[in-house]
Amino acid sequence: MTKTIPQKINAVLFDMDGVLYDSMKHHAATWIEAFNAYNINFPLEEAYLNEGSTGDFTIKKAIKQLCHREATPEEIEGIYEEKTRLMHLRPKADKIPGMQALMKKIRDAGRRIIVVTGSKQPILLERLQEDFGVHPDEVVSGYDVKHGKPHPEPYLMGLNKAGVSADEAIVIENAPLGVESAVAAGIHTIAINTGPLEKQVLFDAGASEVFDKAKEVDEFFEKLL
Repeated sequence: MTKTIPQKINAVLFDMDGVLYDSMKHHAATWIEAFNAYNINFPLEEAYLNEGSTGDFTIKKAIKQLCHREATPEEIEGIYEEKTRLMHLRPKADKIPGMQALMKKIRDAGRRIIVVTGSKQPILLERLQEDFGVHPDEVVSGYDVKHGKPHPEPYLMGLNKAGVSADEAIVIENAPLGVESAVAAGIHTIAINTGPLEKQVLFDAGASEVFDKAKEVDEFFEKLL
């Protein structure tokens, strides 16, 4: 069930991949290559359906579904190490157009910003401060949580970092598991559909609104701030 828009917004919590950076095409390609190194055929769509979760979660889920067994510790470590290596070989991910301006607008309005991501990829985490002015203390990453998305823990930690309650925040996501995580944390959640999934997948996950472009998200916030 979707939540009503908060009357008073004191914080906006952003996902990273697919919301701030056009990085999901790189994640998807490197997931496929990393699994192939272990003779596992990982479908492209699964990369997007699992977007936002931790690497461990994705690997365990994929091997359970595709190989009908539990992943070994060696597979979990090896596949993720290979994915990380391959990510460093990919071209630099572009920033999603319009998101820098939106963050500035939110900060100028006196609201807190927190980035909540399942990523452990230094190649992107280290860029957040330079590209978006997001300090490491304003980030919840895969390094910080015991339970990744779709568990509510990442966004509950984001609320705690922002010093606000769930009814004072809005989440911007682009992945079904991320939407589920935010909604489970009790936060009004909107989605920007920057991947190949049907918009209905994001609505089904619990998003209250689904937009196709950052400009539409900007117009949404123009009415709220």
